[in-house]
Amino acid sequence: MTSVLFLGLMIGMQHALEADHIAAVASIAARETTLKRAVTHGAAWGLGHTLTLMAVAGGVVVLGTTIDAQIAAYLEAVVGVMLIGLGGHLLYRLWRDRIHFHVHRHTGGAAHFHAHSHKGEAQAHKKSSHDHTHPRRLPVRTVLVGMMHGLAGSAALLILTASTVDSPALGLIYIALFGIGSIAGMAALSAVIAVPMSYSARFVTWANRSLQAGVAVATAGLGIWIVIQSTSV
Repeated sequence: MTSVLFLGLMIGMQHALEADHIAAVASIAARETTLKRAVTHGAAWGLGHTLTLMAVAGGVVVLGTTIDAQIAAYLEAVVGVMLIGLGGHLLYRLWRDRIHFHVHRHTGGAAHFHAHSHKGEAQAHKKSSHDHTHPRRLPVRTVLVGMMHGLAGSAALLILTASTVDSPALGLIYIALFGIGSIAGMAALSAVIAVPMSYSARFVTWANRSLQAGVAVATAGLGIWIVIQSTSV
């Protein structure tokens, strides 16, 4: 049993690295320039993903039923539409906000790098315009994206769970560990994503914008491909 549960944890970590998951989190975290905030997005995605898996896949395991293949394909198509929206929104914000990166210091605080928009400014750049607070709330949108991915991935997880465990209780534990693995995997991946974003923001703004644009186009393109594949089933 220990081996089976450990397998669930490892597969959960690997599951987080699927292309559509990476694209979704990358498109959200692309605007972050600190490791902490990027990892927060990754962990938030994993949390949402786990919540849905426990609610849907766990419930189905307990009831001993399955998820219809047509419904699973429909949910995958919804994920594709979501990716198109995430990629498109990132491109729109790049165009709308004219983001640049700079160093600033809060009163009595340490200097740090900050992404700032000068959209609509008619006067010269003012240092005081950077005086603000940095909220540290849970990124709800990222949690919701993770929940949508968890819903779409429940059918595949159920097949894997059914072939691995032989009791509902063990199945629930397996799903929980799978979810924990996905949180850890996506948090680690987000840390990797943060490195080029942070480095380019520190030294070359145009490179950072190019990276964000590349992430946006790749995310939207993958979303289109998923929609085509899902609707052709």
